[in-house]
Amino acid sequence: MALLQVNKDIIATGMKKFSVLLDQQVFSEPPISEEAMVVVVNDWVNFYVNYYGQQVTGEQQEQDRALNELRQELTTMASPFLAKYRAFLKSL
Repeated sequence: MALLQVNKDIIATGMKKFSVLLDQQVFSEPPISEEAMVVVVNDWVNFYVNYYGQQVTGEQQEQDRALNELRQELTTMASPFLAKYRAFLKSL
């Protein structure tokens, strides 16, 4: 079963806004640990899922599917950011 179009739009909006957040990050000194950055990024993902979760529509199963898809997409988007942060730490 395909997601409702409105939920697809919400997911796309969440991904776009999350991308902007990641692009705005500036790595500075003193750096935080890689583990701490993972916690921060997971908090960002949870924040976005909770925020956009209030906007999804449909039956509970549809809402759950949309939120799972959003979480998966945001986590996937965060992976290159964390790799970039790892490289930053190694360059110090």
